Amino acid sequence: MRTIVLFIAMSLDGYIADPAGGVDWLSGQDDSAEDAGPYPAFIRGVDTIIMGYHTWNQITTELSPGEWIYPGQKSYVITHKALPSSETVTFTSEDPCSLVRRLAGEDGKAIWICGGAEIIRQLMKEHMINRYHISVIPTILGNGIRLFSPMEREVKLRLIRTQTWNGITDLIYEPRFSPQPSFLSGTPLASYGKTAGRRG
Repeated sequence: MRTIVLFIAMSLDGYIADPAGGVDWLSGQDDSAEDAGPYPAFIRGVDTIIMGYHTWNQITTELSPGEWIYPGQKSYVITHKALPSSETVTFTSEDPCSLVRRLAGEDGKAIWICGGAEIIRQLMKEHMINRYHISVIPTILGNGIRLFSPMEREVKLRLIRTQTWNGITDLIYEPRFSPQPSFLSGTPLASYGKTAGRRG
């Protein structure tokens, strides 16, 4: 089964964007540093990216308006807007969990959950994220768009490793339960949750 990875940055107080949706604060403590951190190695192991419309719009209008920054991967943008797809970007209104379930059953490398917060919430609710790679930026925003929305139940994680670079701390977690939930085989989540609770 392909690994489903949430690879994302957040402020020290848990936000992924400021109140206006801006991300110009996403940098380390030394703006002149050229260390790209873990991203180059990570992206080499990814061939599929999933994001929401706001993330896609921010990339194409603010971060890289002249060039799509993921040409080597297949990207899926979840939106209800009727937008034309291309060879590298597919716009879809498919439910995030259904989309991930379908793609995870295909051959390929890791699937990167790039954003946004509502997509992440839905996948977490169904225990469909295999790894959490969270880069904590040395900035306290005070307000904005939170990475983790309120959940109906807790998600127990196990710390795999940490690393620091340019004042940024990477926290890498995996679900504490083992084995991973078999969302491909149709195992009832309620039953799995009971098993996970005993092992957690």
